[in-house]
Amino acid sequence: MGETDSVPTKFPRRMVKEMNEIVEDGWYANRSELVRDAVRQKIREMKSEQLEDAIKEDVRWGLDE
Repeated sequence: MGETDSVPTKFPRRMVKEMNEIVEDGWYANRSELVRDAVRQKIREMKSEQLEDAIKEDVRWGLDE
């Protein structure tokens, strides 16, 4: 994984309960792994949306010429 930094954060109790259930069901080894995966997925989603927006803008620009 390389170098890491700690990012302390707080979650609502209900969310922690749901996270614990997911870990207990065996989907993740621990809550940290679950949170890292969720953040990775969100970053991928946002980058994909940014790329899609840039492509749409390029298409609009090309059609306006």
